[in-house]
Amino acid sequence: MTEANEFDLLASLVGYPGEQYLSKAVLCLEVLAEHDPEAAVPLSEFLVQTRSFSLEELQELYAATFDLDPACSLEVGWHLFGENYERGEFLVKMRGEMRRLGVAESNELPDHLTHALAALGHMEEQEAADFATACLFPALDKMRAGLKGKSNPFENVLLAAGQVLEHRYPRPDPETVPAAPAFRILNSGGW
Repeated sequence: MTEANEFDLLASLVGYPGEQYLSKAVLCLEVLAEHDPEAAVPLSEFLVQTRSFSLEELQELYAATFDLDPACSLEVGWHLFGENYERGEFLVKMRGEMRRLGVAESNELPDHLTHALAALGHMEEQEAADFATACLFPALDKMRAGLKGKSNPFENVLLAAGQVLEHRYPRPDPETVPAAPAFRILNSGGW
């Protein structure tokens, strides 16, 4: 499988759980076990933690985790810009990128992690690395910090996504990254 498929699978795991959610999680685990064994470990732990959950219990946990706690919101732009005007610009830019890359919209806002991961999987290599550095790493760090120490199974999904990102697009030295890189993307043609 290609990296785009890995990111598409990860994107489906940060979306609201539906009937096929656990089968997608198992498929994602199989793909990661083959292509990124280290990232497969937390996803395997997620499946162990949730094996006795009904779909309704999983949906309730998802909503309580990501929809009711702003620290864990899955909206990338919110973590980068808060409620500032720049978030609106980011939403517009994400919608345009989704169209350009053929990523389907859903009932989630364009800056939702599901869309961001799917878009990343369809970007050119350098563009994806820039997007990961400017937007995904800082937002994912905040999302994971919101779950740290809560024994929440979804922390392992975010950990797996973060590890795949780290392995595919290693973080640059912090001293080489300009301050507030997300603002740079709003003023450029690319990420």
